[in-house]
Amino acid sequence: MKIISFNVNGIRAIVGKTFLPDMKRVDADVICLQETKATPEQVQDACSALDGYHIFANSAERKGYSGTAILSKEQPLNVTYGIGVEEHDTEGRVVCAEYSNYFIISVYVPNSGSELLRLGYRQTWDADFLAYLKKLEAIKPVIVCGDFNVAHQPIDLARPKENYNKAAGYMQEEIDGMNHFVQNGLIDTFRALNPEQVKYSWWSYRAGAREKNVGWRIDYFLVSQSFLPNVKESYILNDVYGSDHCPVGIQL
Repeated sequence: MKIISFNVNGIRAIVGKTFLPDMKRVDADVICLQETKATPEQVQDACSALDGYHIFANSAERKGYSGTAILSKEQPLNVTYGIGVEEHDTEGRVVCAEYSNYFIISVYVPNSGSELLRLGYRQTWDADFLAYLKKLEAIKPVIVCGDFNVAHQPIDLARPKENYNKAAGYMQEEIDGMNHFVQNGLIDTFRALNPEQVKYSWWSYRAGAREKNVGWRIDYFLVSQSFLPNVKESYILNDVYGSDHCPVGIQL
């Protein structure tokens, strides 16, 4: 079974690029999307050419902002939206699909912002999202994927020294948030299976960052510790374009 996660930075924009042929080529059983910037109806419409998927989308109250989706070949047992905390659930950041042996969650974690105005909010979000995942995990294992908006370790970004405690995505508070996920038994599959590999999933649009590979690994698949033996492969698809992110995936 193949699951991929992709921050598309606008589903309606990327569909006009190579998204549809790319997704057909990748042929994943489940596709998790972030930053769709669209209503559920618009996501359905944009993805309708991808045959064989059930489409579930969550959107922000604010138009053209945030948004997540899960496209699944298998009909899930149940699908829920948000984490049950009103403060967070107006931004369409979470879709959860339940299957017989696990939950799959697509998440778009809040960005602290260029002025770090949302750093405090981000810490509240991390704590509440972890609590939500642990509640699900009490029922069955979780597979949570998406844009976590943080590079966890120096290996996960091209310029750690220049960015540490200066830039959103590499503040100690954000790193602590990811530490808490890991300390609470949610394993970063890419790092667990590829301990030394340097690969990124996001590049700034500025200064030819992608061409120079001056990037950040901020898109993750975390799984419950008990579920890790089921993960055969965890990878990053650097050859898929159309967004400032590229897809990441796991093979079960």
